[in-house]
Formats: sequence, structure tokens, C-alpha cells
Amino acid sequence: MNTVRNTSHSFAAASEEFESAWENQRNTRFELPAVDVNKVLNDQYEVSKPIHLTRSMVWDMELKKAWDPASYIPYVVSRKHSWGRHFLDDGNERLFRDITAQAWITNTSGPVLEDVFINHNEQKIFFLGQAEMETETGATIRTNGFQPLFHVMHGVGGTEDKPLNLWRIVILTEKNDRQYQRPFEEMVKAGGLPGFLEIYIEKDLHVKLNQSIP
Repeated sequence: MNTVRNTSHSFAAASEEFESAWENQRNTRFELPAVDVNKVLNDQYEVSKPIHLTRSMVWDMELKKAWDPASYIPYVVSRKHSWGRHFLDDGNERLFRDITAQAWITNTSGPVLEDVFINHNEQKIFFLGQAEMETETGATIRTNGFQPLFHVMHGVGGTEDKPLNLWRIVILTEKNDRQYQRPFEEMVKAGGLPGFLEIYIEKDLHVKLNQSIP
């Protein structure tokens, strides 16, 4: 299993680290098709009241999820500890996360440590998986190797009126491993909005959803 220690101190460096891992043929990669949020919402859901999401709303969801993943992806994250949110010299933001997450391909869960970089202008967030990190109290915490480290990119594209939800993951495997791609292929087949968008619409926008078309 690859074990990298992040040395990024800017969003540009974090982006370079992600793209370098993405280009590494040993790693396992998957990119979800861009989700046309309002089209999927209109085509596949019954709603309790009319709603149209803007790009600003989808970005608001991404920011909340970055800090509080247990609230917006509870189907993956069962415990979260986020700390150290601050602005970098390049004007972007950085924070750190220690979460307990469901494994991608087994029924186990374990600690996931992430160095998080937020670019408000590009509306893009990189979550760089780490083997070990230092907490705000100076304690060193480590993962337990329950699965390979991984990096994720969450972002918003499109226009203000027609936002697109963007998502890529690269798992730091010793060789490209198709078993890690299958869960994401199943997500695409299932259709609908990503679960975190459903939660945001119901929790923050107070609109009840019912997925009526598979």
C-alpha cells in the first residue's frame, strides 16, 4: 500500500499532488459523470415545493460537507473531527480532518486522515489522504491500513443557473485494481443525485424529495 505524507502548502501544490497521483498508472482512478443538478432533480424526483439550485447553493453544500462530513455523508462517515481551518498565503483555505469512514469494498470501517484545500474562485476542493497527521494539540495520529489511502476532488462547474456537480477519486493502490471502481460504477447506474445533495436539499433548503424515476 502506498503511504504518502503530504507536503503541500498551497492549493496549487495540492492540485499538482492530486494530478500526479491521477496520472500514476499504478493507482486506481474513477471520475463520476458531471451531474446536471437541476435536470436530474426535475427528471427523477418529486419535490414538496418547487426548487431550482444555483451554482452558489451547490458550492455552499460543498463547503459545509468539507467541514462536517458526518452530517452530509452519514452513509459513509460515522465520526468526524475537523480542525485548523485557516487561509493560506495564496488566498485559499486549508483544514484537516480525522474521520471514521466506511471502506470502499469491504464491510469494515476505519480512520481516514485528510489534508483539505479549498479554492473559492475555482469552486474546487481537494481532500488528500494521509498516513499520519498532527492534531491541534500536537498529538500524532495514524491510519490503521484498513484500506489504501485515497485523494478526492469535489467541485462545482457549469453556470450559476445550471450547476454541475463534479467528483473524481484516485486510490493509491500498488496496481490498478478494478474492484475499487465497481462501487462507483454502481453509483452511476443507480442514477439520481449524489446522497450529499439530497441531504442538503432536505436539511438546509427544507424541501422533501422522493426519487420517482430510477
